[in-house]
Amino acid sequence: MANAPSLGPMATPGAIAWLTMPVYKVTVAMGDILKGGTNKSISITLVGSRGERCRTTINYWFLPGTGSCPPTLSRFLPTPHQEKDMTMRCEQDLGRIVLIRLHKWRLFLEDAWVCRDIRVMGPDGTLYRFPCYQWLEGVTTAEVQEGSGKKLVDDELEILKQHWQHELKAQQEAYQWKSFIEVWPRCLNVGSILELDSNVQFSCVRATNFTGVLIFQGAFHLLAGFLLRPTFWKSLDEMRSIFSWTRGREIDDFFSYQFFNGNNPIIIQHCVVLPAKFPVTPEMVAGSLGGGTNLGKEMQEGQIFIVDYEGADGLLRPITVQVGTSHPKPVDNPTVVVERRWSHHVVCVPVLSQTLGPTSPIFLQSDAEWDWLLAKTWRNADFYSHQVLTHPLRTHLFGEVFAITTLRQLPTCHPLFKLLVPHFHFTLCINTLAQSVLINPGGVIDKGSGVTCKGMLLIVQQGLEKATYTSLCLPDDIWHRGVVHLPSHRYRDDAMSLWEAIERWHKGLGGSCFISGIVAFYYGEDVAVSRDAELQAWVVDIFTNGFLGRTSSGIPSSLRTVAELSKFLTMVVFTCSVQHAAINNGQYDLGAFLPNAPSSMCHPLPAEKGKAFLQHFLNPVPEVDTTANILVALFLLSLRLSGVVNAPGTYLEERFMEVEPHWLIRAFQGQLEEIRDRIEERNHWAKLRYNYMNLLETENSISSSTPDYSREAT
Repeated sequence: MANAPSLGPMATPGAIAWLTMPVYKVTVAMGDILKGGTNKSISITLVGSRGERCRTTINYWFLPGTGSCPPTLSRFLPTPHQEKDMTMRCEQDLGRIVLIRLHKWRLFLEDAWVCRDIRVMGPDGTLYRFPCYQWLEGVTTAEVQEGSGKKLVDDELEILKQHWQHELKAQQEAYQWKSFIEVWPRCLNVGSILELDSNVQFSCVRATNFTGVLIFQGAFHLLAGFLLRPTFWKSLDEMRSIFSWTRGREIDDFFSYQFFNGNNPIIIQHCVVLPAKFPVTPEMVAGSLGGGTNLGKEMQEGQIFIVDYEGADGLLRPITVQVGTSHPKPVDNPTVVVERRWSHHVVCVPVLSQTLGPTSPIFLQSDAEWDWLLAKTWRNADFYSHQVLTHPLRTHLFGEVFAITTLRQLPTCHPLFKLLVPHFHFTLCINTLAQSVLINPGGVIDKGSGVTCKGMLLIVQQGLEKATYTSLCLPDDIWHRGVVHLPSHRYRDDAMSLWEAIERWHKGLGGSCFISGIVAFYYGEDVAVSRDAELQAWVVDIFTNGFLGRTSSGIPSSLRTVAELSKFLTMVVFTCSVQHAAINNGQYDLGAFLPNAPSSMCHPLPAEKGKAFLQHFLNPVPEVDTTANILVALFLLSLRLSGVVNAPGTYLEERFMEVEPHWLIRAFQGQLEEIRDRIEERNHWAKLRYNYMNLLETENSISSSTPDYSREAT
């Protein structure tokens, strides 16, 4: 060997043999986490294409380093990673190192340990990297494959094929399906967050922040007297005492603005013909439209848009239920017509309540002040559409399906696992928590809204029946709803910029865009997509467990081309990052003012116009304690708990080993920075800032924070 030390004349044959053995230099790195060290025995086995080296113990404890972390903060903050170096001599050259085994022992008390990665330098100077990024608990052996992105069809070694099969079997046992509700997308089969695998639990830092904020907000409203008052609001001044920063939001322009740029911007669509249930005449709206035009002309020219909650996203039937108090809560499904103006704003025209007939008047801007204000407030169906369908179903529940299928069907060395896994950090944990806090019987939705748990089950069922692949793919959805050319549609503008940055790839530009570039690098041709058995199993799992095998959804059950795969992956990434940010981040901003987004209405809409006054406005809106509970929930849902936003394009875990993916990630990050700068520039001059998809506010996953793996070791 070139690096063998010189041998003295008295060297024995055994010493000579030992000194000439192939040498492997191994570095094992602990994660940059809190409470991720261990004082238990850690051993390692190298597996090569020509043989394997027997287990060798690492002679150092993996304890959290001190680094730059002040001692007073060491129990709260992540710590610098530790690396341990060792030299392993083998009787023979192991060939290409393809697998390592990490062995952890436990004597008495549990002392969980997290491994970041392992690096092995072969005798010929070749560096092999093994990204791990997982907790090891109890007495266990973890196998980690060399980090190059591979598909099963690419591996020829039998030991690697066996490893793939063993890994997938273990993952499928760890992440099993269950039906939380029979007609909902299926979810993870756990009863509480305590049953979750350690690798998908909240970090202890995040869990502490989450609980602390909840206690603080609850205590604030409790001390203010709101949580203990099951009574109606006494006056507008009392309402303003808790919503003082939201004055002025009764303005019609802002009311109209929210249909395009609010929390629920995916309902509004172009109106060519008014529905039969909506008997609006040209004379009714002539004053609002102005001279020189009429309703028919405006519709022909594409200037009229409609929001119909009864026909939108499965909110098909009116529901009246009992919530919290003795007051029944009617759910009205109003229809709203909005006119487009070629200036910087849009103007709302009429509103209609859900029940047709003489007791359901059409409300207009020209009506008396309290009539028009009541009509604008009477859209609690928007709250349910958003809080049950747009937000939970279309991001959280579908996101959980994407996460579970990825963990069940794609091995960690698969390039699509590497691409997707950052978009699922803590999603399983936040969804499991929601099952026991938000959507459970007696939870926030059940107590604080007019839909209740039972009504919510029906709405989600209807929403899933109407969910389509078209509606989940932003460009298709924008075209389908006819809002391509709508001015001042900030949601569309920002979302389309981000969708295009995520998806597209141009060979002429050297592969400057993200997902299509990744797919082109690892697949190249369509035949490679159709031959990837793990990919096809992944798609089938999504189709079967996410959309319950419903072919009418248009969700593919197989992918055959590079273009199909790129589009599907873009939909997954967009749903779990940008789309969630767009419909989540503004919940407190737009929903904290009670009349702007009421969670329930305690009385029906007046059957006659011209008789409403202040008390008619105060009595229907949710009671004081209900309002306070909803407010705490909205604050918590829209809060960014981490001090650092892991925006799309953030890959803190170094799972990609090849140069090309790293180049694509850097180019993607550069494009995202340009989009961020454009949003910042626009907001600087805007009277009303739209910032919900600013990369400074957009997380890489649903309920994401810094993936530090830190949590209390059990």
